Amino acid sequence: MPPPVPHTAMASEEHQKGVKERRSREDENWGGARNTLSSGKMSTTSNVEKKNQWSLVSIFLMCLLACFITTAIGVLILSLVYVNNSQLRVNAQLEPEAWPLRTTAVPKRPKEVDPKFQFLNHLPKSKVFEFAGGAIQWARYRNHVEDYLSGEEEAFGTSLNTWKSQMTLGTLRIKSNGLRAPHWHFNANEHGYLVQGTAWIGVVDDGGEVATTYNVTAGQVIFFPTNTLHWIKNAGDEDCFFLLFFSTHDELQTLDVDDVFFSTPEDIVSRSLKPEGGIDFIRKFPKQTEDQGVNLPPNLAELVMNASYVQSPDNLVWRYFFDLKGSKQYQFPGGVIQKSQFWKNENELSNNENIFSEFLNQHQNALTLSTLRIYNNGLRQPHFHFNANEMGYVLSGCGKVGIVSAQRTIEFEINIGDVLFFPVGTQHYIKSTCDEDLLLVLAFSTGDKLQTLDMDDYIQATADHILAQLFFKKQSEFKKIPKFSEDQAINLP
Repeated sequence: MPPPVPHTAMASEEHQKGVKERRSREDENWGGARNTLSSGKMSTTSNVEKKNQWSLVSIFLMCLLACFITTAIGVLILSLVYVNNSQLRVNAQLEPEAWPLRTTAVPKRPKEVDPKFQFLNHLPKSKVFEFAGGAIQWARYRNHVEDYLSGEEEAFGTSLNTWKSQMTLGTLRIKSNGLRAPHWHFNANEHGYLVQGTAWIGVVDDGGEVATTYNVTAGQVIFFPTNTLHWIKNAGDEDCFFLLFFSTHDELQTLDVDDVFFSTPEDIVSRSLKPEGGIDFIRKFPKQTEDQGVNLPPNLAELVMNASYVQSPDNLVWRYFFDLKGSKQYQFPGGVIQKSQFWKNENELSNNENIFSEFLNQHQNALTLSTLRIYNNGLRQPHFHFNANEMGYVLSGCGKVGIVSAQRTIEFEINIGDVLFFPVGTQHYIKSTCDEDLLLVLAFSTGDKLQTLDMDDYIQATADHILAQLFFKKQSEFKKIPKFSEDQAINLP
């Protein structure tokens, strides 16, 4: 039998066994705690990462929201500006007096212009170019639209240019002792008709060896070829009033002698003129601030002591001069026509008139001038010109004009100062409607003999059976149209 185990030994074993079990339980508990701690750390890390991700999304969403808000505000501002500008435009159109205050350029709708202003210019309403010694007004084409004072004036100028009319008209008024400064025109011949006053004319020929000077009175004609230097001095007590016709439908190009003088370098002028005192003499010429186109110095009496108005020989003068009022009168039942032109039949002319006729024919684009007087209730019957445009100025009386084209017939009243234009081939008529005679000065764009056909002439010349077929009228009916022995170009009822 084994020896009995002492009680103390057994207790020691049990104690050790209990210790082991307790340690085993503690190890289990510690392991669990470590696992729990590790799991807690992992959970905390995951939460931080999720929080970081949510912060980035939030920032992105905030930025996107800010973009939307900014865009909305911008659209709202643009809408307000657009509405405001639209309201301004409406107000500007409803309130014309506010136009000068607007800041937005609003294109204006072109004003409708009566078609008659293609053929009519109310010259007294046009711009007056004032000078110390007189004034000039124009019925002409202008390169820049803004230079026209009205739509009517623009319509007339455009018509002249579109039809290549070779026509420009100006009126020149010169005060007593006034001077239209020596000048020349690059692109036109000039034909003038003196309506009132007395003038002394000067023309410098090629080479300057001959200066032709002569006096003109009312009713006479002057002529200056292209690039011919000339001047006009009022030699009387009353104003001179000229009608000037130029053979161009473009803007007239003119150069005055004083402008050339002051535009040329002083040393060049001095070497050209070789005056006493040389260049110092040239430098003492006072340049005026105002245009001297029509000149009249206030101290003229101090400047000019002895003015002589010399008359050159007729063989020189009549190249640039024609006595229209003293020329042949072509009489009609209803009026009178006088002509300043080239004549192929020299037998109709005096010696002096023949000088003018031949000289005129030597220059390209020369014009024909005439006066047309229509008695009260007289009619310049419908007619047209084969080889010329026509421009006219009303000197006295009043009347009615009709223009017949392929599209329509236009009628309008005419009065003193009105300018008329009839394109080549356009049938037109002029009727006097006042108690006094209707008097016009006419210019035609030909230096050759004017070719004209009147209505009664072409009706009489057409076979009656052709007229019967054309007008659906019996041939015998056309026998009722009389043929007169006297020309009816200007007739009376």
